[in-house]
Amino acid sequence: MGTRGDDDVYVKMAELVRDMSAKVPDDPTDVLQELLESAVAHIPGCAHASITTMVGREEAATPVTTHEHARTIDSLQVKHGQGPFLEAASESGFVHIADLESEGRWPEFTADVCDRTPVRSMAIFQLYIARGGLGTLNLYADKPHAFDEEARDLGYVYASHAAVVWGTAARGDQFRSALASRDVIGQAKGMLMERFDIGAVQAFDLLRRLSQDSNERLVDIAARLVRRDHPAGT
Repeated sequence: MGTRGDDDVYVKMAELVRDMSAKVPDDPTDVLQELLESAVAHIPGCAHASITTMVGREEAATPVTTHEHARTIDSLQVKHGQGPFLEAASESGFVHIADLESEGRWPEFTADVCDRTPVRSMAIFQLYIARGGLGTLNLYADKPHAFDEEARDLGYVYASHAAVVWGTAARGDQFRSALASRDVIGQAKGMLMERFDIGAVQAFDLLRRLSQDSNERLVDIAARLVRRDHPAGT
């Protein structure tokens, strides 16, 4: 049976999910930062956290972190081309390091981490992010054997919600882009209808044919017509 402390953690998670669902963030990093800070506060043993996104093994970024130790660790994995987030993101989906000083899988990486940071244990969770990309939620502790089963279970919960934030933000960007494109196309159609005394269907067909003939996106053709008719500063 769960304790009062367990209940408080899940209440906080529910609040975060409600906040995420209430709005589509223009920049997901603010929401992700709050999520990471909540993870550090509520996951037993967790001292630092970060989110890493990847495009190939040599193109990793750390858009959100709670401490520079986490950013240092992420950069060391890229430097050595080895480490837990690279494996979790591309292969296993989850990596747990109980004690870095006795970890044998990535010797160069673990030696550098022990030399440059106080971190001694890790729990790394795979994230599926926008458009099929990969990323990880990285939990770090300054003591060995910090992440027990309860901590790892909570880590999975936070990882799931981090992926939700990325997905929501991506859908929001696509939606806002679609709205902007529709508005530009509508303006261009209106201009053509007025100028050539044609209907809406004919105006759209004209834009479509211009797009095909010039091998340009229809929205780019529309935007150029709008700019030409309404130069900046007029």
